[in-house]
Amino acid sequence: MKFISWNVNGLRAIMNKGFMDNFNALDADIFCLQETKLQEGQIDFAPNGYYGYWNYAEKKGYSGTAIFTKQEPLSVSYGIGIEEHDHEGRVITLEFENFYFVTVYTPNAQDGLKRLEYRMRWEDDFLSYIKSLDSKKPVVYCGDLNVAHKEIDLKNPKTNRKNPGFTDEERGKMSNVLESGFTDTFRYLYPDKEQIYSWWSYRFHAREKNSGWRIDYFVCSERLNDKINDAKIHCDIFGSDHCPVELDINL
Repeated sequence: MKFISWNVNGLRAIMNKGFMDNFNALDADIFCLQETKLQEGQIDFAPNGYYGYWNYAEKKGYSGTAIFTKQEPLSVSYGIGIEEHDHEGRVITLEFENFYFVTVYTPNAQDGLKRLEYRMRWEDDFLSYIKSLDSKKPVVYCGDLNVAHKEIDLKNPKTNRKNPGFTDEERGKMSNVLESGFTDTFRYLYPDKEQIYSWWSYRFHAREKNSGWRIDYFVCSERLNDKINDAKIHCDIFGSDHCPVELDINL
């Protein structure tokens, strides 16, 4: 199966930047979006051959996720069942016969780390949620996790050490995930691959210079490791400040 995840940074905006051509060319079995930044009824997007599921933030023009799947799931749920976390449209879970599939848009710690304390609560609660799913059947989850886990995962680790997405606290939470029976699929296959990023700031010509961060992931239950065929980061696809990431896996 071929899975794609893409933070589109506004679905309505990216529609004018070749999004549909890329969607069709990637031809994923499941295609996930983060930061859709819209409300129900603001866009007419229902690609042929897919079942579509949307989770909208209560705040207009903010956050939001969507999943499009060729195979109809057994069940669909929205959020993680915790009131504090379920107002921003950040999580959609699909249940299939042999696995759970989750897309997530992890909260940003924000400038001045003003949301870092909240982010830490989110991380603990989301990991508990994923582990509860994993106790029933294997999990694949994907999305913009808003963290570069290791120094290899961003261009300038020294100058970004205490910035949002590369604090010791956020990186530690990602380590907790991987120590809890889950796999960063890209690093599993390419542990030493450098200068491969999924997000670039719009400032300072960052993408031209490839001064980026790898903050978009596919993570799976460790017991699926032998089923992973490939993990790709499509740095050549434009339209957003993020590029799509891919997982190819036998499920």
